[in-house]
Amino acid sequence: MAVDPVCGMEVDETRGLRAERDGQTWFFCSKNCRQKFLGQPASIPSIPSMPSMPSMPSTPPAQAGTFTCPMHPEVEQDHPGSCPKCGMDLEPKTPGAGEDAETAGAGDLARRFWTGLILSMPVMILAMRDMMGYRVFERARFEANYWIQFGLSAAVVFWAGRPILQRAWRSVVLRSANMFTLIGMGVMAAWLFSAASLALAPRWTHQTIEPIPVYFDSAAMITVLALLGQLLEAKARRRTGEAIQALLHQAANSARVVRHGREMELPLTLVRKGDTLRVRPGEKIPVDGVVLEGASSVDEAMITGEAMPAAKAAGDWVTGATLNQTGAFLMRAERVGRETLLAQIIAMVAAAQRSRAPVQRLADAVSAWFVPAVMGAAALTLALWLWLGTNPSLAAAPEQAAARALANAVAVLIIACPCALGLATPMSIMVGVGRGAREGVLVKNAESLQTLEKVDTIVLDKTGTLTEGRPRVVRILPRPGQDETELLRLAAAVEARSEHPLGAAIARAARERGLDLAPVEHFSSRTGGGVSGRVGAQDVVVGNAAFLEERGARGAAGAEEGARECQALGQTVMFVARDGNIAGALAVADPVKATTPDAIRRLQAMGLKIVMLTGDNEQTARIVAQQLGIDDVRAQAGPRRKIEEVRRLRDASRIVAMAGDGINDAPALAAAQVGIAMGTGTDVAMASAGITLVKGDLQGVVRAIELSRSVMRNIRQNLFFAFVYNAAGIPIAAGALYPLWGISLNPMLAAAAMSLSSVCVIANALRLHKVTLLCGLGKPPI
Repeated sequence: MAVDPVCGMEVDETRGLRAERDGQTWFFCSKNCRQKFLGQPASIPSIPSMPSMPSMPSTPPAQAGTFTCPMHPEVEQDHPGSCPKCGMDLEPKTPGAGEDAETAGAGDLARRFWTGLILSMPVMILAMRDMMGYRVFERARFEANYWIQFGLSAAVVFWAGRPILQRAWRSVVLRSANMFTLIGMGVMAAWLFSAASLALAPRWTHQTIEPIPVYFDSAAMITVLALLGQLLEAKARRRTGEAIQALLHQAANSARVVRHGREMELPLTLVRKGDTLRVRPGEKIPVDGVVLEGASSVDEAMITGEAMPAAKAAGDWVTGATLNQTGAFLMRAERVGRETLLAQIIAMVAAAQRSRAPVQRLADAVSAWFVPAVMGAAALTLALWLWLGTNPSLAAAPEQAAARALANAVAVLIIACPCALGLATPMSIMVGVGRGAREGVLVKNAESLQTLEKVDTIVLDKTGTLTEGRPRVVRILPRPGQDETELLRLAAAVEARSEHPLGAAIARAARERGLDLAPVEHFSSRTGGGVSGRVGAQDVVVGNAAFLEERGARGAAGAEEGARECQALGQTVMFVARDGNIAGALAVADPVKATTPDAIRRLQAMGLKIVMLTGDNEQTARIVAQQLGIDDVRAQAGPRRKIEEVRRLRDASRIVAMAGDGINDAPALAAAQVGIAMGTGTDVAMASAGITLVKGDLQGVVRAIELSRSVMRNIRQNLFFAFVYNAAGIPIAAGALYPLWGISLNPMLAAAAMSLSSVCVIANALRLHKVTLLCGLGKPPI
């Protein structure tokens, strides 16, 4: 096996294309790679063949991989499609697979929805004119009204609604009733009965024009509403995939590999375990490995969630996709491809997303008995009225009995059509999501809003969630006889040249006070120690106690004693020396957000168990938890431990919501029943979560929970009304009142009753516009 020098794929030397250059034979996977190599030889690095090296798993093609159903994991196939059991779209197990098919499917749904909506409008207008008594007394025009409805509704039902009907038919063939069975049955019952009425029923006499009982408008609008639901689901699925894409973009594109004494820049697909890599300041670390030479500070916020960079020297471990800041170093690649921590995070996010139970589970569970029950009721109605029609005392003629039996059976199917049932949840969700957006609570999917109501445990990240997420100078400790402002000015002048976040915090504090920073000469920096320079006529050194002692600064013992109080509070202390004497210290910390304490009290008053889960050290985490009254603290947790802790809580039968803002929180956000991302955090966290708080404020969590409770209460009211309405309407449509009072519900009235139920559901959902969020302690939302 050889390596294609253009794309990095492994090629069978006996079958691959080849080319000669500089006396060496190169092998290629395709004609395109070979032409690129021959056309631009100078831009293609010379890569020594290494057949003995282990191959790295390559990224799968866009449509490759295994696709499975989140509700039925046992369903698997090697191409996109729908689940044969529930009808839902299958999701790829391999991150990034199926993107092209998913995009094309969403586009096709959008075209069908908008086309169906446009064609349905004339049908609705014509049907309303007929119901409101507007008569066109010319027979040709009167009949044309119905044929226009017939043609337009046929296009909506059989072209725009084709995906719905296909899934409904598939559910019938496989004997697996689901929501698509219910929708397909209602649509076809309304349309076929209307078409039969138009074709067979007498349309006029020699004296008057008789109306024809048609329900083309019902068939068309049910189809359009079903397509709208599918379109919203497809968009939600695409937004879920953004988490994977954002994580993939975190990786470096290439690496500087040192082989045989030569340094060359290669794509990551060509990096092998054991390679020596050079990493320069400002570059992303390509893969996981160990530092061989040099020292630097590395921003590991994407892994740890902490703003403080970590000092790295020979023998230290570095993680791929983290950002090298100050120094250059050589490293040995230890984990490449799917073995890297970033690749494992991607896999964890993908697996956690697939494990979520979709919100359609309830609807499908209801459909499993509702669909057969309605069909059985319609069949029983038809048989019963046909049997009663044989009794001369109940029917004047057999033809009338057959007509009544057919009308009653169709009325049962139409009044049981899941229009109100289908609108009950999405209408409340749509109004509730809009209400939440006005309060800065962005809901990605209905499932998250539904589950949030039942949450009894909320897991909170510390940095960026409970705290502001960036260090600030919280205290200045000048030695006796030293001026506080002058101490800050000198320290900030030197730290302004530093790239360290602590130095940036000191410089920012000086700017906020309006201090002018003097120029610095002879600036020097040591990773993990501190900085020094000459400010005017004074030599200034800023750093930890060991660094200042090494520089010969006097008075370190007294300064450390005064800084212990700050260190006990979890604050980082930076000492400042001027002309060889320690002049004081600056305490830097990540302060708690001003709104956090009140939000914690509200969450506790709502009966929630609060867990702090952070990558920070134990001492700092417990200090912050003590300030906020949080008892359960789990510190020094990386991405893997965070997801394990969330799963441990779920295994203990807890309903868990996770709030965080960093890349390291993404797997835990996806693993929790509900993920809540701070809008001030990373795109990866927001893409992994079901709910995003625009303001990055913990009060938004309180708003989100109250919104969820209000929306779910409204949904239950709608579902109760829809079920009761159908339960009461079916026996009336079947003719239960006819033997006693001579009352029967013809299909036209059944369609009107079905429409009325939808109006009631919509009106109830609109009440959510007035819901009050962020109520007083312990007070439920209105």
